[in-house]
Amino acid sequence: FFFFFFFTLSKKKNHHLLFYSSLHLLLVMTDSKRSKTTEMEDKCINTIRTVAIDTVQKANSGHPGAPMGCAPMAQALFSHVMSFNPANPKWSNRDRFVLSNGHACALQYTMLHLLGFNVSVDDLKQFRQIGSITPGHPENHVTDGIEVSTGPLGQGISNGVGLALAERHLAGVYNKPGHNVVDHYTYVICGDGCLQEGVSAEASSFGGHQKLGKLIVLYDDNHITIDGATGLSFGEDVLKRYEAYGWHTLAVSDGNQSDLTDLRQAIEEAKAVTDKPSMIKVTTIIGFGSGKEGTHDVHGAPLGDEDIANVKRKFGIDPAKKFYVADDVKEYYKQVAARGAEKEAAWNDVFAKYEKEYPELASQFVRAMSGELPEDWDSTLPTFDSSTKAEGSRKYSQKVLASVVDTIPELIGGSADLTPSNNTKVKGNELDNTPETPEGRYIRFGVREHGMSAICNGLAAHGGVIPFCATFLTFAGYCLGAIRLSALSGFRVLYVFTHDSPGLGEDGPTHQPVETYAHLRCLPNLHFFRPADGTETVGAYKAALQSSHTPSVFALSRQNIPNYDESSVDNVAKGAYVLKDVDSAQLIIAASGSEVSLAVDAAQQLTSEGIPTRVVSFPCWSLFNEQSQEYKESVFTPGVPVMSVEAANTQGWAKYSHAQIGIDTFGLSGPGDKVLAHFGFTIDNVVEKGKKVAAFYGSSAPSLTRVAF
Repeated sequence: FFFFFFFTLSKKKNHHLLFYSSLHLLLVMTDSKRSKTTEMEDKCINTIRTVAIDTVQKANSGHPGAPMGCAPMAQALFSHVMSFNPANPKWSNRDRFVLSNGHACALQYTMLHLLGFNVSVDDLKQFRQIGSITPGHPENHVTDGIEVSTGPLGQGISNGVGLALAERHLAGVYNKPGHNVVDHYTYVICGDGCLQEGVSAEASSFGGHQKLGKLIVLYDDNHITIDGATGLSFGEDVLKRYEAYGWHTLAVSDGNQSDLTDLRQAIEEAKAVTDKPSMIKVTTIIGFGSGKEGTHDVHGAPLGDEDIANVKRKFGIDPAKKFYVADDVKEYYKQVAARGAEKEAAWNDVFAKYEKEYPELASQFVRAMSGELPEDWDSTLPTFDSSTKAEGSRKYSQKVLASVVDTIPELIGGSADLTPSNNTKVKGNELDNTPETPEGRYIRFGVREHGMSAICNGLAAHGGVIPFCATFLTFAGYCLGAIRLSALSGFRVLYVFTHDSPGLGEDGPTHQPVETYAHLRCLPNLHFFRPADGTETVGAYKAALQSSHTPSVFALSRQNIPNYDESSVDNVAKGAYVLKDVDSAQLIIAASGSEVSLAVDAAQQLTSEGIPTRVVSFPCWSLFNEQSQEYKESVFTPGVPVMSVEAANTQGWAKYSHAQIGIDTFGLSGPGDKVLAHFGFTIDNVVEKGKKVAAFYGSSAPSLTRVAF
């Protein structure tokens, strides 16, 4: 308007002079406005840097370099791009942010503090201290505003793929013409280390194949790792690699400047590409402003008081002031937070209209996002008894999945290219989840076990879905980094792992997971289920689905196992229970999974030969550990010796049994029944060992469930 006004005047006398005067004045005003904007951006960015380095210095521990280099990226995302409301960190339609290089969490905590999330300056001062809400790496269950737990490199960007996949799926399920109730982006900041980890390659390949256009990754290209320059070990062209994955790629050559024009323009260009995820390489200087900038020395240690003082002088901040935030900076971020609240209010209006037009879908959406299961979801669960055909527990699992996919519409998942073996595709989830059918509930993860598991963590973190994934149990080794974070984060992820023992046979020791039970059982907040029949498989699923903050692993057999009238869905939730009892037991055989039938047969023979033997089915150690002492002693009667029978490593069984039959070596290649017989899993051997245990202990076996503390 200003330019048009003076252009009109220029048509009159002295038009050339007036025209160029108007143009000059317009440019001056534009430059002045941009100068003021850049000045404020500069002040905010430098505040982020100095508060972050003060946070690390106060703890005398942490990583100051990445927060200093990434501060402009954080400013662009949080102040100009993302939608969120600090007053309601769980607003369902917020943009999701993942700091994949979680060691830089002083940056994220600083942003949460400045924006008014529940992170105070005192919380910053307690960085990396016991009991604080600012731990050494981000933990989603500890700090409001943290979506996923990151730190193990590569996991965060992989979680980001899952977050974006969840958004697209839920949009496909719930959005209707004129009612976009699910419509947000996932933004990730990652570093060189994240992109060197194999899990990120798996997940990124999947994300490109799935054309996840609402996933935008900002890659902090600072050329430094702990060892030194990235060139020591990492020389590939990352953008070309991601282009090959099917990503849209861009580059910002100077990510250190306070003028965010190039960075914001790149993000907007990325948002405009809807059929590909975007990777934006942002070249930065690690530790920007420090006397050690651009070196590995600034990566993982506090800067020191002298260097911090010099940094603050360089950025125009009084070195004597710690955790300093100027009043105008505080006001700036208050306005950002206020805009976020307005965005949520606008979305609430959208959802209110949606709720009136689609009340059932709206109710389902609210329930699913809350993590609550539908009412009577378990009313369709199958039943089994001794007359039911004996099958592998992977087949029983398939029947359970088929029974709940309709009653739990948020259940979504798939297999790592082992669908016919895992038996995870059932009636009700036949439609594949693809870019063309985002409402589909079956995910083709491909041969990407680690990426699959990390993606499922992202799905769970988003909310609104309950993810499951499947492979052979032996390949849990590929998944462990992500499974551990499932447990740490409290994500309800169901791991359907089949071919659970040397009983699988000819594939041999490479595929026989003799050590895997012990590894998974020792993870805190993880349920490892090894069901003995169809009823226990139902019980395992029921307990897992009801554990809203605990992941579960199902170890399922390939070989057929019989069903028992005495097995119990509810008793699975107790971890162990008496399956077959006798009067005045002189021996207890505890077993899990496919070895329970062997225990039953051996116990019958022992009882017939004068050694009354009880059989305890032990599907889940962690649940049994939660039971009362009274219940534990009702299962394992004090004084009665216990012998365990399980086709895996015996480590850990000494906590529950006085003697163990197991496999403390690798397995063998051969027919499954012959392999098991080779390792002593026969009625004769179990009976022989049982007699020895009963004779050795008599009626004075020490109680293993009674402990001093």
